[in-house]
Amino acid sequence: MSAGVETITLAGGCFWCLEAVFDEVKGVLSVDSGYANGHLKNPTYRQVCNGDSGHAEVVQVKFDPAVIGVRDILNVFFGIHDPTTLNRQGADVGPQYRSGIYYHTPEQKEIAETLITELNAQKIWDQPIVTEVEPVKDFYIAEDYHQEYFARNQYQPYCMAVIAPKVSKFRKHYQDLWRKQAT
Repeated sequence: MSAGVETITLAGGCFWCLEAVFDEVKGVLSVDSGYANGHLKNPTYRQVCNGDSGHAEVVQVKFDPAVIGVRDILNVFFGIHDPTTLNRQGADVGPQYRSGIYYHTPEQKEIAETLITELNAQKIWDQPIVTEVEPVKDFYIAEDYHQEYFARNQYQPYCMAVIAPKVSKFRKHYQDLWRKQAT
C-alpha cells in the first residue's frame, strides 16, 4: 500500500457483515476480516467464539483518505449495526460481537469521539451508544474461509437473512459512498 493509505479497525458484530459492506465503499482499498484487542496471541476462530481470547471480530479497513474520510467511514459503520447493544448484534451474542472503533491515529480517536457525542445528542437510537473507542492493540487476520465470505456464499441462509439486508441498507442510504458494481 502506498503512502496515501490509512487504516482503521472496526468491530460491529459479525465480521462478514462489515466486510461485505465496506467492500462496496468508494475509496476503500482492502478489507480484511480478523480479530483485535484480545489477550491471546494468534487466536483461532473457536477461541474467539468461545470468548477465550478476549478479541472482537473486526474488519481492518485500508482506505484512500483523498477519496473517503474517517468520518464518512464511521457514519457507514454506525448506519449498518446497532451501536447501543453491549456484546451483541441481533442473534450474535458475546464479547466477540461488541461494537468497537480501534483507532490507528489520534485523529481517528478524536473524530470517533466527536461523532459519538453528536449521534447521542441527536437521539437516533433509544439507548446511548456503547461502542468502545480504543487504540488497536493487535490484529490477527482470520482464517482464509472467513475472507470475502459474503461474496462467495451469497445464497447461504445466514448471508441472505443477515448480511444481504445490511448491504442493501448501505446501498440505499449511502448512494454517494457506494462504489457501484459494473453491470
